[in-house]
Amino acid sequence: MTPKQANLLMASVSLVWGTSYIFMKLLADSVSPITVVALRFGIAFLVMFVLFSKKLMSVNVKTLTYSAIVGALLCGIFIALMYGMKTTTASSAGFLTSTTVILVPILQILITRKLPRKEILYGLTTVAIGLSLLTIKEDFTFASGSILCLAAAFLYAVHIIVTNYFVQDVDAFQLGIFQLGFASLYAAIGSFIFKAPILLSDTKAWLAILGLAIICSAYGFVMQPIAQKYTTPESTGFLFSLEPVFSAIFAFIVLNENMGGQGYLGASLILAGVIIANPPFKKQIKLKEIKE
Repeated sequence: MTPKQANLLMASVSLVWGTSYIFMKLLADSVSPITVVALRFGIAFLVMFVLFSKKLMSVNVKTLTYSAIVGALLCGIFIALMYGMKTTTASSAGFLTSTTVILVPILQILITRKLPRKEILYGLTTVAIGLSLLTIKEDFTFASGSILCLAAAFLYAVHIIVTNYFVQDVDAFQLGIFQLGFASLYAAIGSFIFKAPILLSDTKAWLAILGLAIICSAYGFVMQPIAQKYTTPESTGFLFSLEPVFSAIFAFIVLNENMGGQGYLGASLILAGVIIANPPFKKQIKLKEIKE
């Protein structure tokens, strides 16, 4: 897989994740966040395990250990996000979580003690302006919900960087699937401790759960580590910034929401920042290609 193919795959992940905020908002006020996380990732893990059981049976201890770590981050991300969405709109949550794109390069600088390449800096500045335009019109205060969404963004950034490190050492496909199982396990244990109900009786809630499980989790969180093996954490972070753009598009189609001129300008700047950070006509750093 080439870096260009990996980036296209990562963009498709952002697209399917753009639908997740609609599903989560439908569940935020009626279903416990821990229950949502347990069911969402549990169903996704079972589906993927049934489909690819032969490949998964050869998993080793190192892969399971790494999966347990990224699974814990995954569980934390979505519990924080679900609780945050109780007091924020779906669009605000999407925009706040997208500050991941700012946090990834900052964390990379702290880890490597090196400044990113100039395209990353230019793209980072452009995306930051775009995110500001998207969020400032909401005129919300940083209440507990907003803080929790920002906490989810920070955990997202850590998840991206840690995953990028792990996939260089273990099978990315196995890591992607087993992290779902561990995330569900942690949430199920939390449900037992806090006595949160697991089973749902509402048909609409089940449809939202299945959407999150199949579309957003089984595909999104399995394809993410596979693609990350052939691209950089910075590129991953920038491509994730497409998520609120896709979310806004789906909200317009499904909910008939209109972002207005300022919102569309911000979305355009995010797209421009992604292109600046990942120039399609310039030679990228060569990564080893593996025949599948």
